[in-house]
Amino acid sequence: MSTDFDIINANILIVDDQEPNVTLLEQLLLEAGYTSVTSTMNPEEVCALHLKNNYDLILLDLQMPRMDGFQVMEALKTIETDHYLPVLVITAQPGHKLRALQAGARDFVSKPFDLVEVKMRIHNNLEVRLLYKKLNNYSKVLEKTVQERTGDLRTANMQLTQEIEERTKAEKSLQGTYAEIKVLKDRLQAENVYLQQEVARQFNFGEIIGQSDILSRVFSQVEQVAPMNATVLLLGETGTGKGVVARAIHSSSTRKGRAFITVDCTTLPATLAESELFGRERGAFTGSDSRQIGRFELADGGTIFLDEIGEMPLELQSKLLRVIQDGEFERLGSPRTIKIDVRIIAATNRNLQEEVKNGMFREDLFYRLNVFPIMMPPLRQRKEDVPLLVNHFVTKFNTKIGKKIETVSKDTLNALQEYHWPGNVRELESVIERAVIVSQGASLQVLDRFDTFRKPEEPAGGEVKALVELEHDHILRVLQKTGWRIEGNNGAAVLLGLNASTLRARMRKYGIVRH
Repeated sequence: MSTDFDIINANILIVDDQEPNVTLLEQLLLEAGYTSVTSTMNPEEVCALHLKNNYDLILLDLQMPRMDGFQVMEALKTIETDHYLPVLVITAQPGHKLRALQAGARDFVSKPFDLVEVKMRIHNNLEVRLLYKKLNNYSKVLEKTVQERTGDLRTANMQLTQEIEERTKAEKSLQGTYAEIKVLKDRLQAENVYLQQEVARQFNFGEIIGQSDILSRVFSQVEQVAPMNATVLLLGETGTGKGVVARAIHSSSTRKGRAFITVDCTTLPATLAESELFGRERGAFTGSDSRQIGRFELADGGTIFLDEIGEMPLELQSKLLRVIQDGEFERLGSPRTIKIDVRIIAATNRNLQEEVKNGMFREDLFYRLNVFPIMMPPLRQRKEDVPLLVNHFVTKFNTKIGKKIETVSKDTLNALQEYHWPGNVRELESVIERAVIVSQGASLQVLDRFDTFRKPEEPAGGEVKALVELEHDHILRVLQKTGWRIEGNNGAAVLLGLNASTLRARMRKYGIVRH
């Protein structure tokens, strides 16, 4: 492995047309101990500088005048000889990250900068770069040794024996270096795959908005448990923000500088669930032609969020229980036990105690997860937060869509507050996005009436029953229209404006099954 001395003396170039960014990154690297840091605000001179100085790592901004980061990467490909120059792109645009990785970037740094993340990514990529350089040096030394000894091998058998021993030692050292590179490469590839998936994900909403007393109690619980390593169980209906609270707990914990890995148990295929969570070795089952690092291994040192834990297959629950109790597991197809240090946050919209009674969830696992339960309130129990949420989402979608909605009428806010929101904040976000799209002028126009808002003359109990029946019938009609297809561009979830997991939860709630 490369020593810390090698890493801090690595040759680093910062390329950014914004002087404050250059100054910040230079100061960060120098304070971290790096001794050879240079910078340029002119992307057109990067290739010449690299030919002259042979950099070990380039921090490259994507959005620059005259010559952007993608053009710089193409130019570097024409002069780079060892095919492993770590280029870390700097961008604030999620869409640019995937494109940059496809263009040859080794990793990326997001704006605004998370200084801990920046230092970690630079250190990891330099470690791989220096291992590649060491491998090349070994290869050159080995080649030179073979050339020098060839003549002597023809003249003396003793010399031949000695040379074979030296070559065997060199090959063992080379194999050890290859093994180190493969471990780092596998981890980087697995992290990049996960990061690409995370970039493409659509989260429930950006943050929890509200000032209600019931939500303040949730904030208080988060503050209490975040610094601890205790397991947390988030309870509540779909769309109430359990995922956001999980991220808030991680971000306020001592593990915030390490990975936060999300696992949606509703989307795990039953046949692949074990390998996705715990990893697999090549050939573990038919079709597994490569080794895979599981989500728990990726989360080592950080936090794993098991969303909709009630959907986890019963046969995997015992393996999860062992991870919680002992911090260990085996990859599928491997006898080697892997030790990890992972904080577990789980979430469910089910009543796990009922699931335990029905034999669908292990009782011992439930008690292990239920160390610190937090109940997320449905939106109908914190209606005073609706105006704040509406303003938040209007601002968000104004920016996203390019509209300038400035006002929301009192009648519209009253109507939104009266609705019972079975889909909670996620449903409200969808309604506001549609309203911003269709609104003309500066005032928000919500057209989603369809008799779902409370009418003054109707009693509360009758209204709830009518809404349930209406939603049941509407979901059933859409499912029949799509041929019972739930996911995809033409699936029922898209037509209903819901996530696929939310739609499945509604189907279970209303007993909707395909006959």
